[in-house]
Amino acid sequence: MKLLNDIQQKLDVKKSRQGPNYKYHNAEDVLKALKPLLGDGVILLSDEVVCVGAFNYIKATATLKDGSGETETSAGWSKEPLEMMRGMDQCKISGTASSYARKYALNGLFGINDTPDADDLTSESTQNNNETQDQGAW
Repeated sequence: MKLLNDIQQKLDVKKSRQGPNYKYHNAEDVLKALKPLLGDGVILLSDEVVCVGAFNYIKATATLKDGSGETETSAGWSKEPLEMMRGMDQCKISGTASSYARKYALNGLFGINDTPDADDLTSESTQNNNETQDQGAW
């Protein structure tokens, strides 16, 4: 798909958010950078709750549809946490997992690499990975 190819070549998502020891981006950041590149295309996001054993996972699907109706999709997964973070409202558990899964669905669709390659074992890349790796929503 030409639109996907064009977007993957031009999309630049900065890690502008700051965690305790790392920088990261979220799905909102990806969408903000993506929208000017869509032209007559659209991006659709959907979620599905999938129960595996005793665990609930959110499967998010990102679908890119170009002006001719051609589509490309990618899925991202996130497990709901077993315990809430301090101060988190119970109704936000699925929403937090959804946001994280959507980020990874978008990352997969648009070729956004969040972390250095795990096979690169140089001390510099390990240090950078520890400093900048996205630790997720919880």
